[in-house]
Amino acid sequence: MPAFADRAGFVASDLGPAAHFGNPLGEQRLLARGSAVVELGLGVVTVTGPDRLSWLNSITSQLLLGLAPGTSTETLVLDQSGRVEHAARVVDDGTTTWLLTEPADAAPLAAWLSSMRFMLRVEVADVSSDLVTVGSFAPGLVPDAAVEWVDPWNTVTPGGWSYAEQQGHPGADWTLRIAVLDTTAADALAASDLPVAGLLALEALRIAAWRPTLADVDERTIPHELDWLRSAVHLTKGCYRGQETVAKVHNLGHPPRRVVMLHLDGSDAVLPASGTPVTLDGVVVGRLAASAVHHELGPIGLAVVKRSLDPAATLTISAEDVVVTAAQETIVPPGAGATANVPRLPRLGAVRRS
Repeated sequence: MPAFADRAGFVASDLGPAAHFGNPLGEQRLLARGSAVVELGLGVVTVTGPDRLSWLNSITSQLLLGLAPGTSTETLVLDQSGRVEHAARVVDDGTTTWLLTEPADAAPLAAWLSSMRFMLRVEVADVSSDLVTVGSFAPGLVPDAAVEWVDPWNTVTPGGWSYAEQQGHPGADWTLRIAVLDTTAADALAASDLPVAGLLALEALRIAAWRPTLADVDERTIPHELDWLRSAVHLTKGCYRGQETVAKVHNLGHPPRRVVMLHLDGSDAVLPASGTPVTLDGVVVGRLAASAVHHELGPIGLAVVKRSLDPAATLTISAEDVVVTAAQETIVPPGAGATANVPRLPRLGAVRRS
């Protein structure tokens, strides 16, 4: 049972924790101000053993060698073609590496990691059922955490790269913290008078911050398309599965698709569902990855569209037999990739003329 199920107004989400407690926009304001917490229902996978960090470093996208206790980061598991298979928020406490992932991904991630152990001194466990994950936007709001992960999204992490314009980037104000609690600590928090918010509130804030999660991924997604090189990929670390695609697209090519933020017309009070096709003049040009109603911006969404799509084009999305128009806000620009990132160098042997 969700920790806050006994709170007044509790309405369950598909994931189990509250979608809201009766006032999603009010909850959103409290959460954004750092005055409320939200139960997340995340999956939790632990890795122990002396080889844990070097092993995880060798099979995922982030530099994890020498990760200091208490330092938060993020990593991806990619397939051979560089497509995203798993994503994990990572923090190590000195003896255990904690991987926080989406609820449906915990068991598959633990199974994949276990299959990759070979003869290394590591132990993998899915401990999701024993723990509660709670998010907030202020330090010290959640006591007695077994471990706390602090989202690195508010800056470009060392070794990473952001395609988005950094001046005015909404992620700069994103200060999400995720506390992992045992059931005793979670029960005590639920019994307190601390204000709570639902997942609808967090989703709206996430979209407004351009923050990707595994929920935005489909079978074709590579990290570049969601601007996920910003926090989850180290571009100069050693070899790992999918690295060749990551480097090739970043240094020599362009991501085939790109994420945009959509400002949705709310005149008909309908919100398109994630996965809904995005169209231009009747032709499908992408898909809606996420949508929500923001307390200041109104209806918004994240969509993954063709790289060549005109950033000024007004798009349409169908919802409940209503056609919703959508204006784009560029996150990953059409030119993201080689020509935008790599300075032109003189050809070997060329002479620069003055």
